[in-house]
Amino acid sequence: MRQAGRSLPEYRAIRGDGSILDAIKRPDVAAEITLQPIRRYGVDAAVLFSDIVVPAHAVGFGIDVAPGTGPVAEAPLRARRHLDRLRPLEPDDIGYVAETVGLVVAELGRQTPVLAFAGAPFTVASYLIEGRPSRSYEHTKVLMHTDPSLWHDVMDRLASMAVTFIDVQLAAGARAFQLFDSWAGALGVADYDRFVLPYSRRVFDELAGRHPDAPGIHFGIGCDHLLESMVQAGPRIIGLDWRTTISGARKRLGDHIGVQGNLDPALVLGTKELAVAAARAVLADNAGRPGHVFNLGHGVQPGTDPDVLAAVVDLVHTETSLRSPATQAAADHSSAGASSIAPDEERQ
Repeated sequence: MRQAGRSLPEYRAIRGDGSILDAIKRPDVAAEITLQPIRRYGVDAAVLFSDIVVPAHAVGFGIDVAPGTGPVAEAPLRARRHLDRLRPLEPDDIGYVAETVGLVVAELGRQTPVLAFAGAPFTVASYLIEGRPSRSYEHTKVLMHTDPSLWHDVMDRLASMAVTFIDVQLAAGARAFQLFDSWAGALGVADYDRFVLPYSRRVFDELAGRHPDAPGIHFGIGCDHLLESMVQAGPRIIGLDWRTTISGARKRLGDHIGVQGNLDPALVLGTKELAVAAARAVLADNAGRPGHVFNLGHGVQPGTDPDVLAAVVDLVHTETSLRSPATQAAADHSSAGASSIAPDEERQ
């Protein structure tokens, strides 16, 4: 998922106050924050320190991340005239992102891959249209159905932004990417398939054409009813929150797709014993099958004890190292790579 950083004292020391976007614009700071979970936990991948609204902010739409609130746009996108503020994203707009990736890659070398990161078109659209985090997504859904022409134009621009944003990261040395549709679960299947799926599919298709060796991960919250549709978007790995079992998802989706997840993040707020037992249950649910990236089923909460996360990482590394050589070889050649725990911080 995203960075484990915000539960770490060293993250709070370097992050400072104010908008997360200010820290992201400083490559030295963003690179250090990306590297902190690697140094502390020895996890198997570094996830770029970033945010889903970076592209929209970079083109001057007028959105920021308010501490304690999340993305806020004082002038939401509610009419066609507002579309002018969502110009195409150019690589030069996010040169600081490429520089950050380059710094991290130079530090880690080839042993630990860097994962690119972007928000999916629907979730970014929901922030631009609502103007702030929402529980009902009423403005988004109303616009979707009352002005479908504008909706499709917005989604088309956001899909282009996501492709450019991830492409810049992969060109700078990232080796896989994650597309977060955090709030797609607010939609029914029919609306998702009609209004969202074509644009998520476009992101995966275009990136596969440009970077065929970079696997894509797709993730959303409360998306059990959308899993089959989200897989149709074209990811090689599907992220699962804690509500969906790995075994159940595998039965529904087949063996061609890797899975990522899905320890309930609430369970790492307790004792080491509780967290380790819960992690063992996730591994047992996967039953040693290849193509599993161990992770939380949503974000690390700021109050999480870093020592509890360390115990989970140690458990996963120990348990997965005990697999037979044949199983390990299969995992090494799977689309998702060997079982591991990736850094994780979903802000929402």
